Amino acid sequence: MQISLVKLFRVAACIAVSFAGGSAHADQLIASRLAEVLGQERQAIEMVPAARMAALMNVPSAASRDIATAEVPVHHTRATLDRMPKVHGDAQWRCLSEALYFEARGETVQGLFAVAEVILNRKDSPSYPNSICGVINQGTGARYACQFTYTCDGKPEVINEQQTWDRIGKIAKIVIDMPERPLTHGATHYHTKAVNPSWARVFPRTATIGSHHFYRQPTRTASR
Repeated sequence: MQISLVKLFRVAACIAVSFAGGSAHADQLIASRLAEVLGQERQAIEMVPAARMAALMNVPSAASRDIATAEVPVHHTRATLDRMPKVHGDAQWRCLSEALYFEARGETVQGLFAVAEVILNRKDSPSYPNSICGVINQGTGARYACQFTYTCDGKPEVINEQQTWDRIGKIAKIVIDMPERPLTHGATHYHTKAVNPSWARVFPRTATIGSHHFYRQPTRTASR
């Protein structure tokens, strides 16, 4: 059996009390007794199998002990996205991927995530259609009413940058599956820095990412 450190200290204390104020011979006796006890401790430790000792010395990580740890935001770059497996999805995923590709593919990775957040935030808002495709195609076909320019600019939508398309598809899948959208803080609108729409003067700005400003639609209050 391994001698506990508590027992070791008790022995040392007893010896010290017994010989308090004694001679050098007493000091030597104390040292001798402590060495004897430590020797027994060492022998007991040496008898413990190596595997058992390794298990005793191994400190579990916070995750393995189910200790809550702070959430770390997920950061992606073009390189990390390109290393991820190619993804596919349903019609809603396709709509989001196309919107990001035709509307914002020149943006940074973070900017693409932010635009995707806006679309998902609109989907969750009672002020907009309750599907991704519905949000993106809202107003399409009516003059000056489309919400995303590429749906009504009359230009053909041709995907000719395959690597960019694959990367954007991964971003779309990640954002659809994300439980939270931390970049834009609930933004439902955005515009490039090159323009200054009238609504931007009354909507609270929530973020500026890449070449876009992001805004949250003001909460409507009941009229009297």
